[in-house]
Amino acid sequence: MSESRLTSFKKRILSWSWVLIKDGQQLSWTKQSTKKKMCTLLSDSKTYEKLDRDPTPKHKRELVSILHRLEKEDKIKKADKQFLYPTSENVPRIYGSPKIHKDGTPLRPIVDFTGSIGYDVAKSLADILSPIVGQSEHHVLNSKSLAEDLKDVILEEDEILNSHDVVALFTSTPIDLTLHVLRERLNEDKDLKNRTLLSIDDIIELTKFCLATVAYFSYSGQIYRQRFGMAMGSPLSPLACNIFMEWLEQKAISTAPESCRPRLWKRYVDDVLEIVRKGQVDNLTDHLNPIDPTNSVKFTYEQEQEGSIPFLDTLITRKPDGSVKLSIYRKKTHTDQYLQFSSHHPLHQKLGVVRTLLDRSDALVTEEADKQKEEKNIREALSCCGYPDWSIKKVKQDRATPKTKPTSKQKR
Repeated sequence: MSESRLTSFKKRILSWSWVLIKDGQQLSWTKQSTKKKMCTLLSDSKTYEKLDRDPTPKHKRELVSILHRLEKEDKIKKADKQFLYPTSENVPRIYGSPKIHKDGTPLRPIVDFTGSIGYDVAKSLADILSPIVGQSEHHVLNSKSLAEDLKDVILEEDEILNSHDVVALFTSTPIDLTLHVLRERLNEDKDLKNRTLLSIDDIIELTKFCLATVAYFSYSGQIYRQRFGMAMGSPLSPLACNIFMEWLEQKAISTAPESCRPRLWKRYVDDVLEIVRKGQVDNLTDHLNPIDPTNSVKFTYEQEQEGSIPFLDTLITRKPDGSVKLSIYRKKTHTDQYLQFSSHHPLHQKLGVVRTLLDRSDALVTEEADKQKEEKNIREALSCCGYPDWSIKKVKQDRATPKTKPTSKQKR
């Protein structure tokens, strides 16, 4: 292809557009508008800076040196070293995922670390560290565990439901403080030696390498380094952010004034559900925002409206007696688009879509009338995706049939 034709082709690509649906309206989305928003995002000098050259060769030598030392000290086996050894040298790339449910459709920066020099190390560290995360009483594993936590909750007349959300958690989480908290948690971990031969110093060194040293990426031919916070996309970042948030919430709750201290605090990553006294939400927010010594982590909040508040994919509603009921919550941008029944996927995958939606309803929805309403919604949505009635009937029959373990003869 000639240079002139190549230039023309690139211009055509940049002119391509997508159509997004928001609140029933069509929004145009072009590559040019995406690039403009990405450039604005990367112009934040506190978080990002441009690099003159690709740092991959330098950092690869640093990682290889660490792996050689760990093998020599008998802390990793030869097979482990071969797995962690950086055989590919892909420069991580950043892209923006549009948040179509928010005003202005801002971008969520995500870095694809697949094939980069620290990717396998980050995955291995995540496996080692995952057991120390989620042990707090305030931790929410998923919507099902939230429903279990709320089943006995009774709200008083002077209390309201409220949710706090961290603004840009990943790029706001301070790495140095997180490493300090991580070291403390590892010192308390009595089972660590059963999971790895690495010392705490080794784990901290490798974690810092993955979160800070190799926190660089390319965009539109330019290489950037992330100066502050963590990159969404690394296998280690969600775990590290959770460790930091567990420290922050423990300090926030223990130091909160009695007047605004939440009676309930349930957190899923950066989303927090609380029960607080009426008129105290602003005071609680003012208490939360200065907790982070770097002054980077900031909270916004949403109070219950007409007795209801959305959290995760549930809608929590206050009942007259103070108890709460749960139903399924869908954002305005939800489209009810699922795997088309006419697609060339195996049947069991299509039936799995039906089973997942019905299982979610049974696990989350607390009242029978709401369960029936949700099943009607499921039937209508799946009908639009081409699912016949028999597919739903079959799944319901299978779910009602008790599962039996195969006998030894059946196994043979």
